[in-house]
Amino acid sequence: MERAEKREFVTELNEVFKASGSVVVARYAGITVAQMNDLRSKMRNAGGTVKVAKNRLAKIALQGTESEGMSDLFKGQTLIAYSVDPIVAPKIAMEFAKTNDKLVVLGGAMGATTLNAEGVKSLATLPSLDELRAKLLGMIQTPATRIATVVSAPASQLARVFAAYAKKDEAA
Repeated sequence: MERAEKREFVTELNEVFKASGSVVVARYAGITVAQMNDLRSKMRNAGGTVKVAKNRLAKIALQGTESEGMSDLFKGQTLIAYSVDPIVAPKIAMEFAKTNDKLVVLGGAMGATTLNAEGVKSLATLPSLDELRAKLLGMIQTPATRIATVVSAPASQLARVFAAYAKKDEAA
């Protein structure tokens, strides 16, 4: 990498660290290219990104961001997984680490909070923003549905009574 490329990469990573809801740092020694591509595609489908970054450049990019506390995680062969949704990157990284023991989650950051591996693991168990929105919407819709049922019940009962009288008159 030339100096200009490095500068551009550091600037890009700095923006990533500032804009991301969460960042996960993991060791990937021994992962095949196919497995790495699988991880990248799963992360991309969920709305996140996986990048392999030089540790020195990542540490420079962390300077001046809220996530600066995780700079000591960048030792050895590390990758970063990040997403705007704070739950996506930890969830996908931990799911992949369960099936592939060569991916070792070291820690990460969520805003100004530096997370260890256990913190990332607990963050991965939380529901994502979309799941929370769906649950909230379901909770809002349920009372509305019940109200509509209660309001329409007397009208439907009246209709049944009129139909019964009509049948009675026809029979007579």
